[in-house]
Amino acid sequence: MGATKTEHFTEKQNQIATIAKALGHPARIAIIEYLLKVNECICGDIVNELPLAQPTVSQHLKELKNAGLIKGNIEGNAICYCIDEVTFDILNTYFSNIISVTKNQKCC
Repeated sequence: MGATKTEHFTEKQNQIATIAKALGHPARIAIIEYLLKVNECICGDIVNELPLAQPTVSQHLKELKNAGLIKGNIEGNAICYCIDEVTFDILNTYFSNIISVTKNQKCC
């Protein structure tokens, strides 16, 4: 299989692909849903909400943060996480455009 050549795609296409890849695991979806439910920055409670070990949760949090889906602020010895609304606005715009275009298409 050939290597992915991201330089052949636009910055926006690469950005959406990175976000989509980060959303491609159910544990990460569960983390986002939990952060939405509590509607505040969370430091240590996320591990208690998932059936995963702390290092695994930390890795998922890292992937979500690298994709820009969550923000992390250092408070003492802990990192507190919350949703990054800017990235979700980007996703909302992207998918709203798809919905808008497909509503007007006459296909299959």
